[in-house]
Amino acid sequence: MDTRSYYDEFSRWYERDRGRGYHQMIDDLELRLALPRAERRRALEVGCGTGLILERVAKVAELAQGIDLSPGMLEKARERGLDVREASATELPFDDARFDLVYSFKVLAHVPDIAKALSEMARVAKPGGTLLAEFYNPWSMRYLAKRLGPAGQISDKTTEAAVYTRYDSPDAIRALVPVGCELVAFHGVRTVTPAAAVFKVPAVGELFRRAEFLVQSTPLAQLAGFLVAEIRKR
Repeated sequence: MDTRSYYDEFSRWYERDRGRGYHQMIDDLELRLALPRAERRRALEVGCGTGLILERVAKVAELAQGIDLSPGMLEKARERGLDVREASATELPFDDARFDLVYSFKVLAHVPDIAKALSEMARVAKPGGTLLAEFYNPWSMRYLAKRLGPAGQISDKTTEAAVYTRYDSPDAIRALVPVGCELVAFHGVRTVTPAAAVFKVPAVGELFRRAEFLVQSTPLAQLAGFLVAEIRKR
């Protein structure tokens, strides 16, 4: 299945489990990185989906825009009143040096030409601007769970196995940093949580949530299931 069709189908289920438990924690950890860097600045989300993250970024940013490959996802983002357009991560429809912050969560892992996508993110960032690029990490418990367990459902007839997915280690990410940019730090999302199911027990889930926030920007981040590279454009 091509990526656009996959996410069009996923758009009908995408928000079913959002806004609570495990998925709320993931969003909050990502927003903890994005919000302070977007405040009173110009921000772009690459792969904005239905706009769950972009909606909150737009409340603090001077300008917040998003792109996505999926018309189905974008329909829901537009219902939120967000400034979004259909485009590919490898061909961003913006002028050079337009944004202070360019970020992408849960998207780059599904882009075969990852170097081109990162190069485009860097191109539209201002000198001194920040890229937040999230990768799927093979040095993580999440990777083992995905390898050993069944593929998750994205609709009643399709699983996550239907879309291209890549995993990039911290060492691989270092080699992908675009020319003219420097890697500032790694931040972790889902570093110590063994499985989403722990959030079915509220007290246990709260303990893991607190632990995730404590270790997010420590050396343990390099073991996170979702590894966010903070990159600065020179």
